[in-house]
Amino acid sequence: MIRFSPIPTEVVRAYQAGGPDANGQTPERHLSDGMGVPCRHCLQQVPAGRAYLILAHRPFPAPQPYAEIGPIFLCADACAAGGGAELPEILSAPDYIVRGYGTDDRIVYGTGAVIPRDAIAARAQELLADPAIAYVHVRSARNNCFQCRVDRA
Repeated sequence: MIRFSPIPTEVVRAYQAGGPDANGQTPERHLSDGMGVPCRHCLQQVPAGRAYLILAHRPFPAPQPYAEIGPIFLCADACAAGGGAELPEILSAPDYIVRGYGTDDRIVYGTGAVIPRDAIAARAQELLADPAIAYVHVRSARNNCFQCRVDRA
């Protein structure tokens, strides 16, 4: 069994309170047009007319050569953490990069591939069956933006 996991709530609340992002900058605030603004916490699209944040995020516990930093969107106001066994709403593109990471938070070479949307869960489960894989990232196939993490349930 697998679980799609959002960015941790305590991290999100710090950003929503105006705390610095991974580049030390204050998150930018914008209004959603309702199209293509996937919140990495509730794992849903930010509705039209609602405020959202754009910021640089590093979904790893500490800087190191494999700890990629990239742009993400978050609801500007508090939202409930999403996640669970079902594919999140934010994963609506035709395909995504699915890649495994070890307990050292580094890429496990040979695990990354562009996977059709409907095969993400099966690929993540396959990767997590390997004890060398601690967790999986789902990332945009076009821009490599972090979408969510997949963990063993």
